[in-house]
Amino acid sequence: MKLCIFEDEKFDNLYPLTYLRPVFELKCGATSLEEKIIRAFPGADVCYFVREWIVESYKARANGRPVNDMAALMGDDLLMVNGRLLMKDVDLSVEGEDEVGVCGGDMAYVRMTAATAEKCKAADLGKCLAMAKEVVGTKEIEVPMINFPWDLIDNNPEMITVDFEAAGKKGIEGSFSDKATVYGDEGLVYVAPGAEIHPFVTLDTREGPVTIAEDAEVHPYTRIEGPSYIGRKTTLFGAKIREGTSIGEVCRVGGEIEESIFHSYSNKYHDGFIGHAYLCQWINLGALTSNSDLKNDYKTVELYLKGQLIDSGSTKVGSFIGDHTKTSIGTLLNTGTMVGCMSNVVGGSGILPKYIPSFVMVMNNKFYKVGFKQQAATARTAMGRRKLELGEADEALLKHIFDMTKDDRMPLIKQSRKELAQEAGLA
Repeated sequence: MKLCIFEDEKFDNLYPLTYLRPVFELKCGATSLEEKIIRAFPGADVCYFVREWIVESYKARANGRPVNDMAALMGDDLLMVNGRLLMKDVDLSVEGEDEVGVCGGDMAYVRMTAATAEKCKAADLGKCLAMAKEVVGTKEIEVPMINFPWDLIDNNPEMITVDFEAAGKKGIEGSFSDKATVYGDEGLVYVAPGAEIHPFVTLDTREGPVTIAEDAEVHPYTRIEGPSYIGRKTTLFGAKIREGTSIGEVCRVGGEIEESIFHSYSNKYHDGFIGHAYLCQWINLGALTSNSDLKNDYKTVELYLKGQLIDSGSTKVGSFIGDHTKTSIGTLLNTGTMVGCMSNVVGGSGILPKYIPSFVMVMNNKFYKVGFKQQAATARTAMGRRKLELGEADEALLKHIFDMTKDDRMPLIKQSRKELAQEAGLA
C-alpha cells in the first residue's frame, strides 16, 4: 500500500508557522502531524506533495522518499491523507471500498485501489484529487483538522498523552539524581538513555505523563508538570514547565512556559513567560521576553491572519513566531501576536503591535527595513553555533519568502518613515 501525505490550498492559514515547512511538519504533542499519520499505517510506502516553492528545501528532510512525483502514486492501492489531519480518534483504514472523505469542505483523505488510482492519473496532484471526487464520489465525515495555528496549541496537551502511550516507553533509562523527585505516578515518566536529571528537579505526573528524550539535561530547580515533552539534547535551566508543553530538540529554555510548543533549535534561556504559543526554529528570545495569553476582560482573542483580524474563539492564545526571529531584552508581546520570520523585535517601549511581518526590525513601535543578505548572514552564524549550515535550497526558500512578503511589510515601513519625519519636524 502507498501512503501519500499532501498539503492542500489552506497551508497559508497556518502562516507564519508554514513559511518554511509543509503543514504536516508542524508539531502537536511529542511528534509532528506527519509522524502521527505514518505511525497509523506501518509498512506503507510514503510519498509527499507540497507547494512547489518548498520542494527543494523539503527534499533534504524527506528521508529519500518521493516528493511531488506523480509516478509514486501508481502501481498499488493508495491512501492519500491531508497533512492537516490530526490522527486523534480517526477511524481510517487502508482496507475498504474506494472513498473520498470530506470534512467541512476540505478533502481529508482519499482511499483508492490501484485500478481506481490509474483512472485518476493526471499531470498534477490537484487534477488527480479532482478526478478522484468525480470517479469515486465524496463522503461527509467529521475528523479533527488543523485549520489555524491555535488548533495546535488547543490539542497539544491531549496529543502529548496520546504520543506517550503510542511510544510505549516508561521508566528511568538515563541519569536521575536521588535528590530529584517524581510527584505522582512513576509509571508516567520516561527518561531516555543519555538524559540527565539533576538534583532538586520535580517531575509532576498527577495530570499526565512526562517524557525527557535522549541526551536532554534538566538543571536544578526545574519543575515539569505533565503532560509535557522535552526533546532530544534540550537543556532546561531552572525552568517552570507547566502542563501541555512540548519542547523539541536542541532548545535552551528557562523561565516559565505553559501550554506551548517549541519546534526545535530555539532558545529562551532567561526568565520571562511564554504561554499558549508556538515558536518555530532558530528563534532567540532575549531576557524577560514575555507574551500575554489572556485578555483582561476575558474575551476571546483576535489575531491577524492574511491581513484580516480573526476571532480564535478561545480566551487563551499567546503568540506565534516564525523562524529565525529574535527579540531583545524586555520584549512584551500582546495577546494573540503574530510575528513573521527573520524579524528583529526590540522591546522597551511598551507592548508591541499584534502583527509584525517578516524581515523587519521593530523598535519604539516603528517598523524598519532589514536587508536579506544581513539576515541570511545572521542565520548562518546562528546555525553554525549548532554545527549546522544554511543550505542553498534553504537560503533560496528564505529569499522567496522575503520577496513574497514584501507587500506585507512595506506599507508599515513607509508609514513609520512618515511618522519619524513628522516627529523630526521634516514633514
